[in-house]
Amino acid sequence: MSTDPGRGRTADPRPLTGEPLPLDLVNTVWIDEGVRHDLLERPDGLAVWLRSAGFADSVPADRESLDALLATRRAVVALLDGSADPQQAADELNEILGHGRIRRRLGEAGPLSVVETDSPAWLAAWSAAEAYLRLLDEHPDRIRKCANPECVLHFYDVSKNGKRRWCSMAGCGNRAKASRHYARHRQPRPANADG
Repeated sequence: MSTDPGRGRTADPRPLTGEPLPLDLVNTVWIDEGVRHDLLERPDGLAVWLRSAGFADSVPADRESLDALLATRRAVVALLDGSADPQQAADELNEILGHGRIRRRLGEAGPLSVVETDSPAWLAAWSAAEAYLRLLDEHPDRIRKCANPECVLHFYDVSKNGKRRWCSMAGCGNRAKASRHYARHRQPRPANADG
């Protein structure tokens, strides 16, 4: 992993970041030139993800946090791609959701929603699971897998017309365009009938 210049921190190597929390967690696994990468298998990967997701100060980068995030990632992936029994995947997500809750309170400035989890190690994992439910409430049809069959990344389509197909136009979108262009221009020309 490369380091972030001037900060001494490991930079986030993933090709797609900034998606809603559950998809950002799912996207800790990606394919680059046919090679599978998993940010959470790298020595400093958990700390990198916690920092990029905004949990560096509230969630310890320890084994309990990693196990909780891996369980959440497995459950969300299973729900997204149908790779497991849907009821079993839902049960796994519900078990994760059982590790926390949102407590409503009245604060000095008005109503507050406070997330409480069994331990700080569950905060990021529980938050990702809860955010997945919110995405399902809002627009489940906008949760998409990249249209590139070689890509495993997911995104939440916030485009105005809801027609986004690629994890990124710069990556998979351009590859698809180039492939179509190559295929069009590679087709043999008809033989000249005159000789």
